[in-house]
Formats: sequence, C-alpha cells, structure tokens
Amino acid sequence: MAKPELEFHEPTAPWRPTGNAGTEERVFAEDPENGTVTRLLRFEPGADTSAAGTLTHEYWEEIYVISGDLTDLRLGERFESGQYACRPPGMEHGPWTSENGALLFEVRYFSR
Repeated sequence: MAKPELEFHEPTAPWRPTGNAGTEERVFAEDPENGTVTRLLRFEPGADTSAAGTLTHEYWEEIYVISGDLTDLRLGERFESGQYACRPPGMEHGPWTSENGALLFEVRYFSR
C-alpha cells in the first residue's frame, strides 16, 4: 500500500499522542505498512523526549520547524522556526526538549 492520492482538501485528522511525553501528531497521509508519513508534530512547552533516547531509523526524514524551539540534548544545540533538517537512514538525532513548545512539518519516506 502507498500513501493515498489526495487532492487539495481541509485535513480532518485529529491530534493524537505519539508515545513520547509532551508530543502529539496530526497525520495528513501515511502508509501504515512501511511507515512513510506526512505530518505535523507538536511539542508542548517543557516537553522532554529523553526516555526515548537517541533515535535512528531506516527511512529518510525531512523536518521544517514552523514555530517554537527544540534542543537536541545529544548535540547540545537549539533549533528554532525557519530551520530545516534532512536526515538519511541511520543518522542519529535526539533526544529533544522544547522550552516554549514547537510545531514541525515532517515527511518520512524510503528511497530506492
């Protein structure tokens, strides 16, 4: 199965917990069989994903910070609105905290 074909429309997906404390997602399109997804990811003020540890995964991930702030605890670096990341499979990132909250646009996909 692939992501669905969708023409312009008003997304109706609700916000739902991600499994990481203080974060939730609003999924626009996904392929549940392989994990590709297009979503908004929201961090509450004070969110801390330390329990999840440092992450790596087998897919590409592109993220744009729409608003707010994120701090990568492993790198000791803070990222803010307007910043972008493109992570290839296997790239380490996180865990994260957010002082003021953050809203991110994210796309995950596999490359052939």
